[in-house]
Amino acid sequence: MDVIYSAQENEITEHYIYLRLAKKSRDKENKKVLERLAADELRHYGILKEHTKKDFSPKHFKVFLYSLFATLFGIAFTIRLMEKGEEYAQKLYSGQKIKDFKILLKDEHRHENDLINILKDSRVEYAGSIVLGLNDALVELTGALAGLSLAIANGKLIAIIGGITGFAAAMSMAASSYLSSKEEKNGKDAFKGATYTGVAYLITVALLILPFILINNVFLSMIIMLCITITIIAFYTFYISTAKNARFWPKFLEMALISLCVAAISFVVGWIVRKYIGVE
Repeated sequence: MDVIYSAQENEITEHYIYLRLAKKSRDKENKKVLERLAADELRHYGILKEHTKKDFSPKHFKVFLYSLFATLFGIAFTIRLMEKGEEYAQKLYSGQKIKDFKILLKDEHRHENDLINILKDSRVEYAGSIVLGLNDALVELTGALAGLSLAIANGKLIAIIGGITGFAAAMSMAASSYLSSKEEKNGKDAFKGATYTGVAYLITVALLILPFILINNVFLSMIIMLCITITIIAFYTFYISTAKNARFWPKFLEMALISLCVAAISFVVGWIVRKYIGVE
């Protein structure tokens, strides 16, 4: 019964979450599906109440948290997190022989199909533009900063060169993204795609040069920069794999391996420049 109590509390909580997300949604189709899902969760709550004879209040912090996620990361990401939570409910209902629970299980499976169709979020639709800016900044700048670390060995100077290079590259990437989208005519807003590319690039540049500004030891700064690189890749891969219901590890390992390999090659180039050309 404790497990069923927990499930009942979860149903009423998700009812309020779906209602809150429906209010936030600007897409009419998304809003309709979210409102229907909210109604389903309330009906599930009523079915469970017939068995428990108890009332439960929603977990207000959880409602607030998912609403915040929707604001910060978009509705697609938030919905997928909700779907992961419903795997628990499916296991609970599939293990029961009560007829009402079979109805609940059927609804949970239907929720999955509806949730797959709801993923209309500009942050996910323009994921390719974000990947373009993010991945290029990670690969290019980790390589440049690693090479400069050995060639110049001056943290402030490395940060200045990296910042100027990164800003110019961000503008270049945004312009290239804009022109490419205009040529492809794939139905996406070329300016919006270019903005996502440029902003993703600039944020990545700022995070990667920060250790060289704050820390005097160049090699320690480089190690921290590489750790930031891995963290950015992990965070973004988790976001996209959740929003698109894809596997995390293959994408994460691919991006991390490319960035670290380029950094290692550039570090060797920096050593060659310093040793044989005499750059100080």
